[in-house]
Formats: sequence, structure tokens, C-alpha cells
Amino acid sequence: MSEKVISDYNGYDYKKIFWEDADREYEDQADRMAIRKLLPKRMEKFADIGGGYGRLANEYLKRAHKVYIFDYSKSELAQAKEMYGDKVETKAGDIYKLPFKDKELDGLMMIRVTHHLKYMDKAMAELYRVLKPGGVAVIEVANKRTLPKMARFITGRSKVNPFDKKVANYKDISANGFYNYHPKYVEEIFEKTGFKTEKVLSVSNFRSKSLKKIFRTDNLVKMEDKAQAALAPIRFAPSIYYKLRKPEE
Repeated sequence: MSEKVISDYNGYDYKKIFWEDADREYEDQADRMAIRKLLPKRMEKFADIGGGYGRLANEYLKRAHKVYIFDYSKSELAQAKEMYGDKVETKAGDIYKLPFKDKELDGLMMIRVTHHLKYMDKAMAELYRVLKPGGVAVIEVANKRTLPKMARFITGRSKVNPFDKKVANYKDISANGFYNYHPKYVEEIFEKTGFKTEKVLSVSNFRSKSLKKIFRTDNLVKMEDKAQAALAPIRFAPSIYYKLRKPEE
């Protein structure tokens, strides 16, 4: 195992425990909605980076001629292969040393992965390397600057300052840490890496147990659809989605 690998999902049934047994239908639909808005309609080679068992595969299978699902967890990839067969090719490895050639991919996405990344800059450099000039990367970032985190900091219930650009490392969540990022911090990394930001969406805007009790999932999803673009400028949602493009040479 690389010393830089943050989370090892080998042997953990992420599909059942995190998604099927938990009340996360709204979050799943919010992710899918954002992906449909940001991914290109047609791609030759595409990779779902940190794609696990392929939860979101139905959002990109019809958009790409060749689909790869990359993950560190071989057990997750085995699930993906069982579910999708020859529709996908699975690749296991370290995100800081992706098993793709330079300029190999027309598109990629990385969803619900950044909270495991201690070295965001190195991961983004790898994504940039494997993309063709003109290629698109859809990246979801775990946001430290949410309204609940602001409230907890202001009232003294949390020492994590959501207003500064320092990476937040929540070690109480797991032994290896759980990272949240300030939007300006990651946007500076994108720019330094060479990416151009084409579109930003605010995602999972209503991620709240209280709201889930008050509103049905279908109503939350309708609200989410309108909020994703409207609330993007203030960057307050738990997940911020970026559509990035590697410039043409």
C-alpha cells in the first residue's frame, strides 16, 4: 500500500452499508443530477476515478465508447465488474500514480473522493496528465465552508475555521482523517495545475436529517435542481462540483 493512500475500502460493502442501508436517496439523486449537467455528451475514453462499485455508471455508460472504473479497492471493482460486465474495464491502483498513459482520456470524473485526499495537488496533477488536451474533468469537492460548519465555529462548538483556506482534517471521523477544502484553496490548485474552470454547481444543498423528515425525497430533488446553479456563486453546499477543461495545445 502506498503511504499516501488515505482510505482502503477493500472488504467494506460500501454499496450496501453506505448507500442501500442508509437514507441517502436524495444525495444519490443530487450527484446524478449534477453529473448529467456537467459531463460531455460524447467521449471516446472515459474514467470514473475512485468509482468503486460503479454507483454512477448509468450516468456515463451511454456517453463514452470505452469506460474505465478506477479504484484502490479490488473488492469494490469486483462488484462493478459483476454488475456491468464487459461494459466497463476496471483498473486498481494508487490515485497518485494512475494506470493510464499521458493524454489517454477524453474525459473523467472524480466524485466523493476528495475527502480522502491528503495531497490534492498531486492528485490533480495526475488527472491533468492523463487527460487529452481539450478533455473534461468533473470533480466533486468536499466543502469546509458550509453554513452548519460556520454556525458550529461561531458558537464555539467546533475549532475548525471554515473561513480560512487551511485544509480541515477531521480525525475524529476515521483513523486516517477526513479532509474538507475551502473552495478558494481548491480553485487555486486547479489554476496552478493548468485547468480552466468552465462551470460550478452547488450540490446536496438540502443535506439535512431535519429536511428529510419534513420533505419527501422527490420534493427535495426538485428543490435541488433549481438550487444547483443558483447557489453556486456562494459555494455553501456540502459538495461543490467543478467542470474543468485541459486547454488545447
